[in-house]
Amino acid sequence: MLAIEDLSLHISGFQLRNIRFSVERGDYFVILGASGVGKTLLLEAIAGLRSPQSGKIHLRGRDITTERVQTRNLSIVYQDGGLFPHLSVHDNIAYPLKSRGCKELDGKVNHAALQTGIADKLSRRPDSLSGGEYQRATLARCLAADSDIFLLDEPLSSLDAKSKIELRALLRKLNRGGITMVHVTHDYEEAVSLATKIGIMENGALVHVASPAEIFRHPKSEFIASFVGIKNYFRGTIRAVSGSDLKEFCSNGIKIYCLTEIPAGEVFLMIGPGDIMVSNEAEAGSARNRFRGVIRDMIPAKLGMDLIVDVGVELVATISSDARKSLNLEIGKEIWVSFKASSCRVYA
Repeated sequence: MLAIEDLSLHISGFQLRNIRFSVERGDYFVILGASGVGKTLLLEAIAGLRSPQSGKIHLRGRDITTERVQTRNLSIVYQDGGLFPHLSVHDNIAYPLKSRGCKELDGKVNHAALQTGIADKLSRRPDSLSGGEYQRATLARCLAADSDIFLLDEPLSSLDAKSKIELRALLRKLNRGGITMVHVTHDYEEAVSLATKIGIMENGALVHVASPAEIFRHPKSEFIASFVGIKNYFRGTIRAVSGSDLKEFCSNGIKIYCLTEIPAGEVFLMIGPGDIMVSNEAEAGSARNRFRGVIRDMIPAKLGMDLIVDVGVELVATISSDARKSLNLEIGKEIWVSFKASSCRVYA
């Protein structure tokens, strides 16, 4: 649907270098990188706000590299949303429709407002909205415009924790409804909770594009590797456990008990490799989660050794060299792994 081919852009001593990636219809493509690596510049080049020195941008097979912003049918959402302060929420959402002479303006505005949960805010001005409501209004404007792709530039960075969870849920819902997203962020939690594909950006270059699981299990970048423990990443559902303060996470037939306040529903779970204990027998103890598995691989790590253990899903456990010797561990051996419910990090 969207194809970026060897795009390069030079501005104020900074450059994007030979950027190449593609986004298919229905993808949620997250560009993840630290501040100052060129994420916003890339997004603005796709939107038509910046002109690349070389390379091509194709949308639906059409070369839009030199097309005007107004004809690209892309919507860009910034951290501050970019709503017109002197217009009501209704008129902000309607703005792109008026410029096209839309005859069903009110119906499209109301439908977009219902989809984004701000139907009761249409008469208000942007400065009276909360941060979350403001971004909902911005997304409603994109929906009403019927854009091919939403380009999102750190849209959640200024929101409080509760609003972030709610907006992530809305973005996932819109994506599942068929909206294609390209979203830039420096927040890895945001990336793993939303992305179907992630592109890692460093110093003006896109250095790794893969699924979230691949990115965090086999990092090819110091930026990703710096996030300690992001090797056990799972997508699944969580539910309450009757008579307990624990929650039960389910993914691919595996059940994991965790301690979290996140309510029931679709979530993402991470376990630090250093939080997983390895033994030859099913030892008694306080760890709520115990699994029998087979060692599939042993990989030297910065500190000790990473074991890849198949328990129905693959778990990565980091152990010391002494532990490897004392437990007589080798590829193909059956072992027990265990970890506490409090070691599980859950994100909505």
